Amino acid sequence: MSHILDIKTGGESLKEAEKALIMIHGRGGSAQDILSLSQHLNVKDYALLAPQATNGTWYPFSFIAPVEQNEPWLSSAIETIGKTVQTALDAGIRAENIYFFGFSQGACLTLEFLARNAQKFGGAAAIIGGVIGEKINRENYKGDFVQTPIFLGTSNPDFHVPVERVYATANILKEMNAEVTEKVYANFGHSINQEEIELANELIFK
Repeated sequence: MSHILDIKTGGESLKEAEKALIMIHGRGGSAQDILSLSQHLNVKDYALLAPQATNGTWYPFSFIAPVEQNEPWLSSAIETIGKTVQTALDAGIRAENIYFFGFSQGACLTLEFLARNAQKFGGAAAIIGGVIGEKINRENYKGDFVQTPIFLGTSNPDFHVPVERVYATANILKEMNAEVTEKVYANFGHSINQEEIELANELIFK
C-alpha cells in the first residue's frame, strides 16, 4: 500500500506566507486534528500544511518493529513528507523557513524524515517519537542541520515509545549539528502537555 497525497491546509496561504509549518498526525488521528493544535502555537503568519495518512495510519506496526514489516507504507510515508516539503519550496518558501510539528507516529515519521534529509530548516517539535527501526541504521542519516532547533518531548514510561530511543535520537540529531532540547516527563502518558506547547513556542516558533 502507498499513501495518496492529500495535504490539508490552514493559516496563511502559501503565496502570502514567508514561513510554513508541516504538521504530521499520529496513528488514528487526522490532518484536521493536528491542524487544530496550531491555535496553541505561535504560528499566526505561517502557512500550515498537514498531509493525511491513507486509512489514518502512516505504517502498520510499531516504529521499533523491523523496518521491512512496515514497508511499503513507511517509504511511501517518508515520500509524502518530502512531497509536502516540496510543495512549500515550490511556493517560494525557503528551507530555513520550513518548520515541523509531529505527534506520536507523526513524531517518529518527522524525525526519520529529518534525519534522512538534514539541512538548515526552521525548526521541529516532535512529541513522543524517535527514529524508526528495530535497530537504528545510522547509515540512513546524512547531512548537516546547521543548528536547526529541534525539541523532543516525551513521557517515561510511554507504552509506544521507549525513552531510550528518544535519547538515542537526540544524540544522532546532535551529531548532525542540530540544536536539540529534550524534556522527559515522568508518568505523563501518551499525550501533549501544556509545558511542551510552551517550550515549542519558546524554542521553535519564536
